[in-house]
Amino acid sequence: MKFETVKGLGKEKFRRLTGVKRTTFDKMTGMLEQAIKDRKSRKGRKKKLSIENMLLMTLEYIREYRTYFHISQSYAVSESNAYKTVKWVEETLIKHPAFALPGRKALLKSDLEYEILLIDASESPIERAKKKSSK
Repeated sequence: MKFETVKGLGKEKFRRLTGVKRTTFDKMTGMLEQAIKDRKSRKGRKKKLSIENMLLMTLEYIREYRTYFHISQSYAVSESNAYKTVKWVEETLIKHPAFALPGRKALLKSDLEYEILLIDASESPIERAKKKSSK
């Protein structure tokens, strides 16, 4: 499958492809394995994709914004299965404390001062149909 070809890449190429370091990828894989073990029911079909491929699919979706159709073709699964897999991986990782961000109140209580400048360069005017003049 896909992960079998990617796992042989060097550190820099792996990070360029996935957007995360190899150690972070391995930690995420461990979190997903634990989430699968913690599930209450074991009913249903066995997953077609390995955990590594599920995570790689999600990172590919996030990094490249490919459509679910294109991703499903790359991993030989249905489009709906690709969607469900990406959503499950995202939700599982977000719920894990290792990826938790401090809340607004914690940031307000902090003594740190942040100086951030954000520039939105993707803004473009909306093209609208011109109104017909009534004469």
